[in-house]
Amino acid sequence: MKLMSIKELRGKIILKSGLHIGSGNMEMHIGGTDSPVIKHPHTLEPYIPGSSLKGKVRSLLEMASGLMMHTNGGVISTKILSKSDLSEEDKDKAKEIIKIFGSGGDDKEENTGIGPTRVSFADCYLNKDWKKKAQLNRWQLTEVKSENSINRIKGTAENPRFIERVPEGAEFDFNLTFKILDESDEQLFDRLLKGLKLLELDAIGGSGSRGYGRIKFEFADDKIQQKYESLNPF
Repeated sequence: MKLMSIKELRGKIILKSGLHIGSGNMEMHIGGTDSPVIKHPHTLEPYIPGSSLKGKVRSLLEMASGLMMHTNGGVISTKILSKSDLSEEDKDKAKEIIKIFGSGGDDKEENTGIGPTRVSFADCYLNKDWKKKAQLNRWQLTEVKSENSINRIKGTAENPRFIERVPEGAEFDFNLTFKILDESDEQLFDRLLKGLKLLELDAIGGSGSRGYGRIKFEFADDKIQQKYESLNPF
């Protein structure tokens, strides 16, 4: 196994709806939001963590593989390869996912022939050109959306909560690198593109079922963009 090349995929993520990726700050402030978005500690600008992208793309590819019944909903790891009821085709699917995204730190099984993680996602920060436009137009970088539940008998709103979101239309710079360690890894790169396509059809962050987190990818490489647009992820 030898490092043959490193592919770089650059472009933009354009929000098609409000995005909420929580900061994990659960401290309540008077007049504050119940759930703030994650922000860079120096600039206080919202961003999309690479870990959020990687985790969601991986989970969607694992769902599409049909292997969840063998993991009870857990992350696919090399442990699955020792299952006697797994077909060779399913084992190959599992190996592809592990090669792309890596295996968990608590995975003690042998992974000979799989090698190191191929993909590396970078954090996505606000696109500079879009940020200048936002400053000129005095656009806010986040919004606070009020949500509540409806009492089915009274028909009244109850339990109000305030969720911070990055508004629709915001643009972030996107970047990932992909290691080619074998000629067959070119096919793995195509599988990764399908994962990004699945993400575009689904959502990232919280409250995706309520319309949050819809995104669109625009790649800097025209050939990659054309290939991506023609992909059928299923």
